[in-house]
Amino acid sequence: MATTMIGKHVNAPRPDVYRLLVNAEAVQTWQVPTGMSSEVHEFDPREGGRFRITLTYDDPTGTGKTTAHSDTHHGRFVTLVPDEQVVQIVEFESDDPALSGEMIIAVTLTDAPDGGTDITALHENLPAGVDPEQNEIGWRLSLAKLAALAETGRIP
Repeated sequence: MATTMIGKHVNAPRPDVYRLLVNAEAVQTWQVPTGMSSEVHEFDPREGGRFRITLTYDDPTGTGKTTAHSDTHHGRFVTLVPDEQVVQIVEFESDDPALSGEMIIAVTLTDAPDGGTDITALHENLPAGVDPEQNEIGWRLSLAKLAALAETGRIP
């Protein structure tokens, strides 16, 4: 099982960034790579709370994990430490055994020396059918959107 870890600096305080991690409207906006749209079906941000999200490719030639053009994943919140960390167990909805299995996503927030926030996103147990390099690219695109939301103050 592969692991990816990326970091991102955000020019906004930790409470603002944390709110974007646990708000369904915000997640629908930022947690989607460029070239895809997002629909949050279920989102209960409390420890043990469940979520379900579908990402759909804008380009009809995209190859989805759940359908020909979409990736649906579901899971639960394992740990929520306000303004510090969100840990989720995530699983793709797919008939492909190479895409099965629970992944762990841990997003940790720390104070940056400039008054902003440093984000560390750790994605563990990637299924064999997920290219770690593509996973990292997707997360970088998503975290750039999260940073833009936080830095412009557009927090739902």
